[in-house]
Amino acid sequence: MKVVIPAAGLGTRFLPATKSQPKEMLPLVDKPCIQYLVEEAVNSGIKDIIIITADGKRSIKDHFKFSSKLYKHLKRNQKTQALKEMERIEKLANFTYVKQTRPLGDGHAILCAKHLLKDEPFAVLFGDDIYDSETPALKQLLEKYKNHETPIVGLHKIPKKDCEKYGIAEIDKNLKVKTLVEKPKPENCRSNFALTGKYIVTPELMKALEKTQKPNKNNELRLIDGMKTFIKHSSIHGHEIEGERFDTGDKLGYLKATVHFSLKHADLGNDFRKYLRNLDF
Repeated sequence: MKVVIPAAGLGTRFLPATKSQPKEMLPLVDKPCIQYLVEEAVNSGIKDIIIITADGKRSIKDHFKFSSKLYKHLKRNQKTQALKEMERIEKLANFTYVKQTRPLGDGHAILCAKHLLKDEPFAVLFGDDIYDSETPALKQLLEKYKNHETPIVGLHKIPKKDCEKYGIAEIDKNLKVKTLVEKPKPENCRSNFALTGKYIVTPELMKALEKTQKPNKNNELRLIDGMKTFIKHSSIHGHEIEGERFDTGDKLGYLKATVHFSLKHADLGNDFRKYLRNLDF
C-alpha cells in the first residue's frame, strides 16, 4: 500500500508566513508538519510516499533528500547527533513527487497520482490533521480496513457549533457512513462526527472520484465529492480515531500543537513547562 499526501494548497490561512514557505513546512518545535505525517505512515508499516506538490513547494522535497553541503558541515563540526537525525530523515521512506499544476481541489490532486497507484487501495493523509496517539492514526484505519475491505474515513467528534468547519458524516451503529455533508450550518447538522484528514481509498472509490467531474462552486473537485457518489451504491465505513488531534491548519490549533509537542520534547519539555508555570497572565 502507498500513502498520498496532498501538499499543493496555497495555505492562505497562514499568510503572510506561507507566501514564500509551504504551510506543510511550518515547524512544530523542530520538525515540519509534513514530517509528522510521513512518520505516521512509516510507523503504520508504509514506506512508499507520494507527495502532491505545486509551484513554490520545492522545500518539501529538499527536506527529505540528501544534502551534501549540510552533510559536510555537520561532519566537519562533529555534530554527530544532528548528522544521525539528518540521515534518518533521508532514509525514512521512498518518496515520489507529483505536481498539481492548478489549484483544482484535493480530489483533483489525488487523481494527479493515478498513474502511480494502479489498481490497489491506498491511504490519504492531509497535512492539517496531526495526532498524538499510542497507535498511529493510520494504523488504526488499516486495522479497520482489514475487517471491512471498504473505503475507511477517519472520524472525530466535534461540538455541533463547529460543523461549518468540517465535512460531516452521518453514520449508523456499525459506523457505516449514511450521508456526507460538506460544512453544514450548525442548525442543519445531523451528526457530530467530522471527517479528519485520514482515509483509505479503494480502487472503486478512485473510479467514482474520476467520474465525479462536476466541480463544486469553487471550481474544485474534492475527495468528499467522490465519496458522495460512491455511497449511493457501495459502503464506506468510519473509524473514530483514538488519540489527541491537532488541527494545524488553524492558527489556534497550530499553537496548541506547538505547546503540546514542546512539552513532550526530550530536551525542551521540562524547561518549557517551568516557563509556562511562571508566566504572569
